[in-house]
Amino acid sequence: MNTTGTTLVIGATGTTGSRTAAQLAAAGHRVRAASRNATPVPGTEAARFDWYAPATHAAALDGVDRVYLIPPPGDLDPAAVMLPFLRQARAAGVQRAVLLSSSAIPEGGPAVGAVHQALPDLFEQWAVLRPSWFMQNFTGDHTHAVSIREDGVISSATGGGRVGFVAAEDIAAVAVHCLTVEHAPNDGLVLTGPEALSYDDVATAITEVTGRPVVHRRLSHAQMRDRLAAVIPAGFSAMLADLDRAIAGGSEDRVTDTVQRLTGRPARSFRAHLEGEARHGG
Repeated sequence: MNTTGTTLVIGATGTTGSRTAAQLAAAGHRVRAASRNATPVPGTEAARFDWYAPATHAAALDGVDRVYLIPPPGDLDPAAVMLPFLRQARAAGVQRAVLLSSSAIPEGGPAVGAVHQALPDLFEQWAVLRPSWFMQNFTGDHTHAVSIREDGVISSATGGGRVGFVAAEDIAAVAVHCLTVEHAPNDGLVLTGPEALSYDDVATAITEVTGRPVVHRRLSHAQMRDRLAAVIPAGFSAMLADLDRAIAGGSEDRVTDTVQRLTGRPARSFRAHLEGEARHGG
């Protein structure tokens, strides 16, 4: 039964936004699925939304009381467009905001960390999801997934560092919880899967589940930066290479119980994710 008003899901065609919109709709909640092209999502109302087109913001917010926020991708200063929108959202009657951030970005840190820091002063009810790296990076359209399919290689500057990779379905389930429970957590939540894996471990798991040989190619920080700069802006490529270097130093070698604690079910393992993708032809 729907116990909330309308929830605006920004980025509703993306990796976590699509799953959040679908899970909310399946549970009977009213959802406005916002994307640049107003792409329909089953069971929801489609709305056009572009972070860089303020003329799209008022209609998207009309009648909304809570919002799931996906920052504009690749923007090193998302606060410049997000904070004016969030002030508009509060004035329009939005009572709760759930922000997608990253385990690698602390409150007050770079990029979306500034939005995280501002959220408590804007809304009485809020949550910031800080997931570790997505399992979907190896099975979707991400650079890693493409290189796995084309070359049987995962390239990174992570060395032997380990990561608590998390499934997008679990991130969405936590988002739904934070959007719909009586009281929002009012906290930053680090989300991981049930185990921390190195990229060598990932390559081994993919090989074992799919039968296709995959290896982890260890690059230097400079090699990774230059490789990424060929496909994304230089500033963003440097930041991602820096994050790989941090992983090599142990920054993501952790596991949390947040998914189980908030959703009541265990976080999905990487092997279970791969097996599910294989069953569905992923």
